[in-house]
Amino acid sequence: MPGPRLPTVLLSTSLLLLVACGKDDPAAAGGGGPPGGMPPLPVEVAKIQPQAIPGGLGTVGSLRADETVVVRPEVAGRIEQIHFEEGGHVTAGQTLFTLDESLARANLAIAQSAYARASRLNKEKLIAGADYDLTVAQLAVEQARVNSANASLGKLSLRAPFSGQVGLRKVAVGDVVSAGQELVTLVRLDPMEIDFSIPESVLGQVKVGQPVQATVDAFPGETFGAEIVAIDPVVDAQSRSAHLRARIDNHDGRLRPGQFAQLRLDTGTGDATALLIPEQALLQAGDERYVFTVVDGKAKRTVVTTGQRVPGLIQVLTGLKAGDTVITAGQSKPMMGDGLPVAPIPEQGAEAKQVESAEAKKPAAG
Repeated sequence: MPGPRLPTVLLSTSLLLLVACGKDDPAAAGGGGPPGGMPPLPVEVAKIQPQAIPGGLGTVGSLRADETVVVRPEVAGRIEQIHFEEGGHVTAGQTLFTLDESLARANLAIAQSAYARASRLNKEKLIAGADYDLTVAQLAVEQARVNSANASLGKLSLRAPFSGQVGLRKVAVGDVVSAGQELVTLVRLDPMEIDFSIPESVLGQVKVGQPVQATVDAFPGETFGAEIVAIDPVVDAQSRSAHLRARIDNHDGRLRPGQFAQLRLDTGTGDATALLIPEQALLQAGDERYVFTVVDGKAKRTVVTTGQRVPGLIQVLTGLKAGDTVITAGQSKPMMGDGLPVAPIPEQGAEAKQVESAEAKKPAAG
């Protein structure tokens, strides 16, 4: 009977119409995504809100010794004695190494003998007149050799140029060393110095003599006082930052060269409405600093200028406003570009909060 077949015919016709419409619908074909039908690029984001930052400038630096020298011999010789303990303290003028004098003294004796013989021949007129000029020249050469040998004898004792701490020696007694060979490093650990950089935008807030507070990972919770002693007059053209040096007391010798330090410079000013972004969100191309924001589901390249640094964050002075969404991960991928569709990943814990909120709105059972 024809009656029961009608619904089946209508359903088939509807399916065909849906398929036909889907072919002409750009959205159904993925027209809202990146070229080629790829899905939007997943990225991690953070929304910017004004935050209060304390007065002062935050930055990081590296500790360095006030004075450092590598002890090297000026003449070749054999190590005869070593007069210090590795890692120990030495005073200015203290003998560190003594080289064997036998070779230098032998050279001195030969030069003195040649000099005396040439002088006697010249005095007794026992040489031909034609050779007189050559003899005079030879006398000068021999005298130079004597002077050189005398000087070499004075260079066989290597002394500390200043008081400090010696490192690990590179030679042992009996080793034959050449001129200029590295023997040991001597450093002065008190006071220490800290090299660091600040953005050029805050250069006017610092000066020589300004106090600095330093912390190091080796001594958590402890603060060391320092003072700015020098400001480089040239701003780095690549990073747009200025280099500074501070001096820090190290009477107990706990601080060591090469340690990482977190610094805070007291400027007496704070900002209760600062815009801070995660450090990893900031990118740089040449002299230009920029971030990617999310606008209408697409990445937007935004040039910014930066200010203070606080742990893990950096202040943005221009280019962004409160409420902007900044991409913090995924922005450095090769396919990232201005206008690329992106899929922001919710902040950690956002989904759980949404579930809790929905549960709270449900009417109580019973």
